[in-house]
Amino acid sequence: MTEPFAELCTDLDASYGAFPDIIAANASRFAGRLALRDEHQELTWADIGARIERIAAALQDSGLERGQAVAILGTSSVNYALVFLAAVRAGGVAAPLTTSASVEQLAAMVRDSGARHLFIDRAKHDDLGEGYMQDLGADMQIVMLDEDLRPDADSWMAAEGRLALRHSPERSDPFNIIYSSGTTGTPKGIVHSHAMRWRQFATTALSLARSFEEAGSGGVQALTSTPLYSNTTMVAFLPTLLAGGCVTIMGRFDAQRWLQLAQDHAISLTMLVPVQYRPLLDAPCFDEFDLSALRLKYCTSAPFPAELKRRVLQRMPGALIEIYGMTEGGVTCLLPAHEFPDKLHTVGRPAPGHALKVIGENDEVLDAGQAGQLVGRSGAMMTGYRNRPDATAEALWTDPDTGEVWMRMGDIGRIDADGFVELVGRVKDVIISGGFNIYPVDLEAALEQEPEIAEAAVIGVPSDAWGETPVGFVVLEKSGGTDVLDALRARVNGRLGKTQRLSELHAIPEMPRSHIGKLLKTDLRANWTAMQD
Repeated sequence: MTEPFAELCTDLDASYGAFPDIIAANASRFAGRLALRDEHQELTWADIGARIERIAAALQDSGLERGQAVAILGTSSVNYALVFLAAVRAGGVAAPLTTSASVEQLAAMVRDSGARHLFIDRAKHDDLGEGYMQDLGADMQIVMLDEDLRPDADSWMAAEGRLALRHSPERSDPFNIIYSSGTTGTPKGIVHSHAMRWRQFATTALSLARSFEEAGSGGVQALTSTPLYSNTTMVAFLPTLLAGGCVTIMGRFDAQRWLQLAQDHAISLTMLVPVQYRPLLDAPCFDEFDLSALRLKYCTSAPFPAELKRRVLQRMPGALIEIYGMTEGGVTCLLPAHEFPDKLHTVGRPAPGHALKVIGENDEVLDAGQAGQLVGRSGAMMTGYRNRPDATAEALWTDPDTGEVWMRMGDIGRIDADGFVELVGRVKDVIISGGFNIYPVDLEAALEQEPEIAEAAVIGVPSDAWGETPVGFVVLEKSGGTDVLDALRARVNGRLGKTQRLSELHAIPEMPRSHIGKLLKTDLRANWTAMQD
């Protein structure tokens, strides 16, 4: 192992380290290697080290205080990544904002974060219009162009060669605020501390650094194609940079473009969500591209059907690891799908140092094999929801025997005899009909057994007779009328228990999803309500 990598491994093997210090050291250790790339520019480690310092110095010069948020809004890019890293380097807190939020929601997030600085890219600036400055708040608003941080010739950054004032973050200092992808009201700000981020990613980075150096491959080459405001992206973005690798950033996902980038840059690591894996595998040109450099693929954030995992294993090289968890922290489960082909219906087992329990309706601990609400505990747990002590308290469960605090994961699941976790459904999606609990996932699986159905989702709607009743929405392989839907509903109901049967079935052109592929059942409920008018 070369001396720079030996030094890096020593740093990453520590019980705690400061991200800005590792990034600065990597800028020196790997100065000539590429570190960040997008469609407009590519920067070496020396480049990003210098730019992070200049942006951080400018933030400090303009009044950024320790622990104060820096809001970032726009499509993922190299400049977006630099501002994120510079905010942390300056002693502030990176606060990436959800681009799909309304102006009112964005303004509420800026207020909630306490940010005085708002970096916004040109496309989002133009989309919102000139009035956005008053609407969104923040004392200073800086427009990021593709090649620079200002629309004029002079950069907003401090002068070349400037270094930011020294800042040594404490373990409990906030690192970032990730806003939940809420579909109504204001998303909650999830605060991650420096200690949490270190526990999450330092060990992964150490493993990556060792394995890629020993293989003589010249470091990790990662490709991100989900937004930098999403915690999903951090799984590939932060460990790669800690490991001294290079991150190629896609602004917007396109299957053919992803394949081209993966081939051209010999991508070895990537994070994709299920709604990205499917179009990649279905692309007519898939077999034309050389993906042989791929060594590790991650998937998280949305249900990953066993059938799709199987297809990925068959057609894409390298290991496939599904990650189950929440942005808030708690338990993380890992499924190395390539090692456990008979467990593809599960999300794996708790990671080392993580614990999981199943509790019942009265918060009692259930035995193995019983389905109930999942609660998790680990060293990687959020500090709390920013300015929301009530919501923070609701998210926690205290073990009556030990007094330990656990996170409610929001899912219903069971643990099998081998310790693998099978998800049954979301707590908030459980349908209570006639006093019986109905798990939508069971009905969705029954619907998707029908060859005419490409995708299915089930929600509960009010019922005078039963309290709630299940209603299905499907995307059909081919268009069909009422007769087709009636026949499908009759066939599926014939396989379901009496308490599970669907009262209605509706065809829609596509499922409503967030930018990272999460199914938006709130939109389906709104669709059903509109049908009643």
